[in-house]
Amino acid sequence: MPFDAIFLSAVLEELKPTVLGARVEKVQQPAADTVILSLRGKEKLLICANGSRARLHLTTASYENPAQPPMFCMLLRKHLAGGRISAMTQPPAERSLDITLDCFDEMGVPCQKHLILELMGRNSNLILTGPDGRIIDCMRRVDFEMSQLRQVLPGLFYRPAPGQDKQIPFEMNREEILALLHDTHDPKRPDQWLLDHFAGISPLVARELCYGFTGQTEGDILDLDPIVFASYLFEEFQKTQRKPWLLTLEGKPKDFSYRPIYQYGGYMEMSETESFSKLLDLFYSQRESNERMRQKSQTLRKTVSNFRDRNLRKLELQRKELEATLDRERLRQLGDIVTANLHAIRRGQRSLSCVDFYQEEMPLIQIPLKPDLSPQQNAAKFYKDYNRAKTAEKMLTQQIAQGEIEAEYLGAVLESLNRAESERDLAEIRSELEEGGYLRCLDRRKDKKQMKQAPLKPLRFTSTEGYPIYVGRNNKQNEQLSLKSAHKNDIWLHVQKFHGAHVIIACEGAEVADDTITEAAMLAAWFSEARESVNVPVDVTPARFLRKPKGGKPGMVIYDRYRTVFVSPEEGLAERLKEGK
Repeated sequence: MPFDAIFLSAVLEELKPTVLGARVEKVQQPAADTVILSLRGKEKLLICANGSRARLHLTTASYENPAQPPMFCMLLRKHLAGGRISAMTQPPAERSLDITLDCFDEMGVPCQKHLILELMGRNSNLILTGPDGRIIDCMRRVDFEMSQLRQVLPGLFYRPAPGQDKQIPFEMNREEILALLHDTHDPKRPDQWLLDHFAGISPLVARELCYGFTGQTEGDILDLDPIVFASYLFEEFQKTQRKPWLLTLEGKPKDFSYRPIYQYGGYMEMSETESFSKLLDLFYSQRESNERMRQKSQTLRKTVSNFRDRNLRKLELQRKELEATLDRERLRQLGDIVTANLHAIRRGQRSLSCVDFYQEEMPLIQIPLKPDLSPQQNAAKFYKDYNRAKTAEKMLTQQIAQGEIEAEYLGAVLESLNRAESERDLAEIRSELEEGGYLRCLDRRKDKKQMKQAPLKPLRFTSTEGYPIYVGRNNKQNEQLSLKSAHKNDIWLHVQKFHGAHVIIACEGAEVADDTITEAAMLAAWFSEARESVNVPVDVTPARFLRKPKGGKPGMVIYDRYRTVFVSPEEGLAERLKEGK
């Protein structure tokens, strides 16, 4: 993403009128690489030092904090809480920022501390220094083994990262740019030439500059008129008006910039947003939330997937064994034939040649025998194998039915993990798996705050007609919602032949318009495996027709009276119908 030095300067220009002079009320660290400063009377200031999405902006998004704050967060609270932001400075064309805060030291004496954000790809870091420039602590400690050039450790004096041996574009005149072009003798793409010679420019902007001059992103720098190109670059570098532009593909955010981007033609849509902070909040909030939940649920997902894969392999073997038992009648027939020919068998004989009187043609067949068994024992063995196959069919049928229920349940758990929105969602799914015996119940120490947390409630929406619509978050919640909480005349919905959430329209038997049914069905499709499909079948029935099957896992219900509607999931519907929206 093009969060280059020029983009950072545009963000700073927007932030300063709001942030400077603001007092830090609270410090949060919802993720290992993200810190949020709550400013008195202002929006929250998000500072992220992630390698692939490092950034700085105001945010209105809600972030869930861990039950136990990280040590770095506690340190920042100690030093920065109550401090006032007095300055924000950026070295020219560098992706780094120094936030100066007026604070107090341990003795209550006023002093200045610095929170330094370095947005340098995988080396991004957030560093807290004291009044003397010594590092108090940092988000990522860098010792001598990690870097021989620059160490970042508590107690050392902070030294800025080595600058790039490149030109600062907006400080150059036409003649200096023209001299660089005249010194170029090797073939090279124009955008790569720009990246090699100028600091603070991202690959996206470099391609856009080339596209604006030549109408394409390819080509050779040697083919361009150096005088005309130098004048073009000088004029572009001198432009100071920067606006937040968002690029979307099929309605989904794909890129952003501080200048219009035309190189994609009609492939992507381009729109100007209200502010840089709104742009970054919109671009990263949902993407980060999904990625964060995928990472946090990775262990659970892997465990459940392993259980499901093992169960499916076992089912496949059991089905093959069951298929083999279906031919057991032949074993009984062979036992009868051997019994009828006992007089023709001698001990030690390996096969019996005789007539098969169970077939109309009465063919001559060869029946294999055990040479170490007597004639009577050979006949008894066929009957014994017949009875064993008969018993196996009964047992395998039961085991396969149980295995299919378990496979269905584990698939539903995986789907619940895909829909998990918070750590509390994951905690409830883990608790469900522990109760089911899939995970060992861990003796985890819970702090008082965590112990006081009530169970999560189902997601709640309101139809355009005004009826509450509830959506279960996981299997246990689905069961509670559908079989215990719902009124018998409420309307229940669920996607057909897909794993997904149970949906309840709380109408208590009142007549509901088709629009409400459609909205609830679309929610059922959206909160299911069929989210990316179209014309999804959704079953609709009163809650009184639901019942739990004998031996069923959490969230499993059966019903025999229903109607089916077909809908296509819509991404924005859930947001529009949220309670209070």
